[in-house]
Amino acid sequence: MKKMGLVSQFVDGQRITDQETVNVVEMVLAGQVNKEIVNLINRNGGRAAGLSGKDGSTILARKRTHVRPGPDSEEPELIDLGWVGDVQKIETDLLELFKQSDIIPVLAPVGVGINGETFNINADAVAGHVAMALKAEKLILLTDVAGVLDGQGSLISQLFLEQASKMVYDGIITGGMIPKVEMCRRALEAGVKAVHVIDGRIEHALLLEVFTDQGIGTLFRQ
Repeated sequence: MKKMGLVSQFVDGQRITDQETVNVVEMVLAGQVNKEIVNLINRNGGRAAGLSGKDGSTILARKRTHVRPGPDSEEPELIDLGWVGDVQKIETDLLELFKQSDIIPVLAPVGVGINGETFNINADAVAGHVAMALKAEKLILLTDVAGVLDGQGSLISQLFLEQASKMVYDGIITGGMIPKVEMCRRALEAGVKAVHVIDGRIEHALLLEVFTDQGIGTLFRQ
């Protein structure tokens, strides 16, 4: 965006995505980043193909409305975030074809609206909705933090939903971890057996989480 002379604007931590910005989002996420991941998987012995949520209308999206609470004497303020969307539905037809093969789909979190509009969607939300739609055994969110931390800053290796909700209420879980926890809750309630939040910056993070007793991140269970 900087190279193209565009300035990022944020409201309550959420990026305002105008038409020029969503074009950059689609170009980078569905183009450059997606193909880098596909290439890395293929170079390391897997077989991968890149998609965006527009392919096969896989991620159907609707415009997000952001409501900012007003003072006691005023009505809440509606903020237009532009082309920021929420998942309305995951169409699984294309993904089911991949399940029948040994090709790994790499899905960029770019959704399509009812009139063909492009929407930028939170990647954790897309992953959660895909897991629910496919009735996945596990959902694993790779992040840039160790996992969920307690009040002393120590990693919590296993969390049950009731505990997580209390930690949000008590202000121990804050910021960007709150929507992750909410996504974990929704996925578990929809039938996903386990959700992991792990630090993707650690080498072999996935193997260490899934194939060791202790793991390296936070495991959510019902």
